[in-house]
Amino acid sequence: MSFLTAEWRKLAMANYAIDPDVLKKYIPAKTELDVWNGSCYVSLVGFMFLNTRLLGIKVPFHTHFEEVNLRFYVKYYDGKAWKRGVVFIKEIVPKHAITFVANTLYKEHYQTLPMKHDWSETPDQHIIEYNWRRKDQWQKFKVETDKDLIPIETGSEAEFITEHYWGYSRHSDLTTIEYEVTHPKWQQYRVQKHEIDVDFGLIYGQDFAFINNLKPKSVFLAEGSAITVENKKVL
Repeated sequence: MSFLTAEWRKLAMANYAIDPDVLKKYIPAKTELDVWNGSCYVSLVGFMFLNTRLLGIKVPFHTHFEEVNLRFYVKYYDGKAWKRGVVFIKEIVPKHAITFVANTLYKEHYQTLPMKHDWSETPDQHIIEYNWRRKDQWQKFKVETDKDLIPIETGSEAEFITEHYWGYSRHSDLTTIEYEVTHPKWQQYRVQKHEIDVDFGLIYGQDFAFINNLKPKSVFLAEGSAITVENKKVL
């Protein structure tokens, strides 16, 4: 049985090319940075968890909630093939129980903060906004997109960003937790306009404050799908 099942929907993704040296101390043992066309990326990702079940059970008041995370991309060679995965700098959710379970069992970096979202439509647009608050400062990630879904092209930057199907987190200096995330290939909406009002230093630490002065190389909205998070193992 999968550890967690849910739907991840309306994933807003802002992707920044950064100096890989920034990430050196965050790379879990046995993994290495995964790059696309020579660029090292971090992504700000906001989305909704819907219909969430833990070990097949719906936990009251914990089935629908927001998440915003900052992540980067790694790969791990298991002796037969490369596995492409993500490492999270921090994952923000509004539910303390989610933070406790993820941090305790998967050694992740969840933080519980007040959050809200707004999804709206016009005849021609989706308007998707995620907000979270720290120290009385509301943060914002908003996108306005075309109404129609389009494919994520093979070999594209968007494919690189969305098709990392493993999660890795530091277990110790020498060991790493690995878990699989399953979902079908996603489709995307073309972003017409975006607004990112985030204090990266406040939210993610001074190592990432420089992102305040960067423009993302790309911003897109993936529709998402049903997903599973499988049970962990230690490498």
